[in-house]
Amino acid sequence: MTVWDRPEPPTRPAPLDRERIVAAAVALADEGGLEAVSLRKVAARLDVGPMRLYGYISTKEELFDLMVDEVHAEMLPEERPGDWREALRAHAHRTRQAALRHEWLADLLGGRPTLGPNALAVAEATLAALGGLADIDTVMRAVETVSAYFTGAIRREIANLRAERATGLSKHDWQRAFGPHVRRMLDTGRFPALAKVVYDGTEVDAETTFATGLDWVLDAVAAKLARPSA
Repeated sequence: MTVWDRPEPPTRPAPLDRERIVAAAVALADEGGLEAVSLRKVAARLDVGPMRLYGYISTKEELFDLMVDEVHAEMLPEERPGDWREALRAHAHRTRQAALRHEWLADLLGGRPTLGPNALAVAEATLAALGGLADIDTVMRAVETVSAYFTGAIRREIANLRAERATGLSKHDWQRAFGPHVRRMLDTGRFPALAKVVYDGTEVDAETTFATGLDWVLDAVAAKLARPSA
């Protein structure tokens, strides 16, 4: 029986339910990452004994599942998208925005699918937007391809944000600190392709990088949907 199917115990002696537990866990994770979340710490935040939580949640993994599903509520589309491309683009951007609000989400993206009601609703809306465009296997590959892109891109962006905090160096501070070493290496002439990137490439922000890469992936999906047997 999953955590969503298991009934909750009575709320006495102090008011408690899964909603309160998950809200406390999300707040802890937002403040200190997943390592800041344990049943003991959640209980302390709610001012209840740790054993009371086991009536609602059996393991920390179940708690993580509930947390991920809670954040999926932020990814639900507010209105029906105009077409499949807009649906997938909006889903990718909503996931990125949710991960920027809750950085710990990046650590839990990309594994087994989340089976909570919010996550299932997000999946249903996404798949429904592609209904009738191709056979179901092609539709699934399209959704999985876009998901693989934005999962990797989000994890990379979050990793860079964490590195900035851990080192105290912004992206530009890091570039200035390591610039002399990079220039010395490039001046050897052994890395002409990298030199062209460093000296001639255009630097863009994370949001532009994400949006551009996403559009390229969507272009590839569109080409495949136009020629499903190719």
